[in-house]
Amino acid sequence: MTQTSQWPVPEDSVRYVVPAPIIRLLASHPLTRDLYPLAFGHYRRAAGHHMHREHHSDYLLIYCTEGKAFLNVLGEPHTVEAGDLLLLPAGAHHRYTSDPDNPWTIHWVHYTGPVAEEFRNYMGFSGTTRVRHLGRQPRLLVDFNGLLSVRQTGFRARGLIHAANRLRQLMAAIPLTADETSHEHKAELDTIHNFMREHLDERISLDQLADLAGLSPAHFATRYREQTGTSPIQHFLHLKVERACQMLDTTDLSFADISRRMGYDDAYYFSRLFKKVMGQSPRDYRHTARH
Repeated sequence: MTQTSQWPVPEDSVRYVVPAPIIRLLASHPLTRDLYPLAFGHYRRAAGHHMHREHHSDYLLIYCTEGKAFLNVLGEPHTVEAGDLLLLPAGAHHRYTSDPDNPWTIHWVHYTGPVAEEFRNYMGFSGTTRVRHLGRQPRLLVDFNGLLSVRQTGFRARGLIHAANRLRQLMAAIPLTADETSHEHKAELDTIHNFMREHLDERISLDQLADLAGLSPAHFATRYREQTGTSPIQHFLHLKVERACQMLDTTDLSFADISRRMGYDDAYYFSRLFKKVMGQSPRDYRHTARH
């Protein structure tokens, strides 16, 4: 059984602990055994909330939306504030205390499973990164509240199987919603992506994109990859292939015509690029039954 805090929960807060028999079911069910929740909740203005765990056997994800708390993990101090996402991995002894003058408001979930460590890495946490500042993320709040939707269902197994998969959805979405770039960099990316979409009928170069950002090609390519996880030219190619798929689905244009509209006079060359992205030729894509 997971070790939740003994903070007295007021009426406007929620603590939901999954019963041991349901945990055993989730740990063996093929739809949940890789990752499943043990307890979750939402604490509002949690004055007096504190916890000290020496032996922490599960993972604890906390999203702070208001206030502040003081955290120590493996002897390292941290301050957690509104907009911060905190992950305490299994085995990491820790303690935290809500700021008495500005108590935190949090959504939280204890969870475990064989892929929990993979998700830790996927979400961008590590031995040196305990806290990520995401800012206010409505999508993340929706996903946390989705876990709480199983309340008042009488601990039905189906509801908690659904909650386990909502947890997977929540964590898989974090890299998409994470925002560790400055507003200036976000605006720069928006400008670059708008330029790409407006020039899908052309062949643009890394130099052109770098000029748009006011950077050297090498610096621009490095920063773009850090912010998006891919190269700018690869992203531009994927946008072209997406548009080509749309035209294959919705028009009778030949692939040679589509290639020219995507800026490629050599349809054979674009076909090779298309197949590399989609895993099938344009001809096979067009003639694959999709409903």
